[in-house]
Amino acid sequence: MKKNIVPHNYQISRIQRQSQNRHNSFLIWFTGLSGSGKSTIANLVEYALHEQGIRTYVLDGDNIRNGINKDLTFSPVDRSENIRRIAEVANLMIDAGIVVLAAFVSPYKKDRKNICEIVSSDNFVEIYVNTSIEECEKRDVKGLYHKARQGQIKNMTGISAPYEAPENPDIEIRTEFESVDESVRKVLDYINSKLKMNK
Repeated sequence: MKKNIVPHNYQISRIQRQSQNRHNSFLIWFTGLSGSGKSTIANLVEYALHEQGIRTYVLDGDNIRNGINKDLTFSPVDRSENIRRIAEVANLMIDAGIVVLAAFVSPYKKDRKNICEIVSSDNFVEIYVNTSIEECEKRDVKGLYHKARQGQIKNMTGISAPYEAPENPDIEIRTEFESVDESVRKVLDYINSKLKMNK
């Protein structure tokens, strides 16, 4: 089948799209346990970037699973496929000249490494939202941990499925010790130089 697939070369390049937008495009990947604060921080970072005139889009776990990945379960194999598809979607958006913010538990190191390979390391910013399981359970905004403890949810990361923490993330946010505003500022400060195009 692959021998019959021939990629099409388009007239407008990623560089031209970035030039029109007046900023670089790349992927900001937020990883951490459910309830760690990934989506909250990603959305506030996007808002701040939007206010600066930066073209952005947020990809979020629950939203993606209601659409493009609604056929996937939470088994280890399907979790990996979930992340692979998201990385490919993000790669298309990067090519479109957009700064992509992705908030996903993404518990496996090999999957996060695969994301980096798909979009390339130059286009990948890994943010570890490091919040203890105790704090996440205390928040339990979706009631998932309670259901997992009751045996109603299987393969719950942090309870019945592992979370492999990043060893060298670009940014580590400890939400139990840093305010939301401090966390957002840390991300914005890190990506500021990355947004600027070479003249």
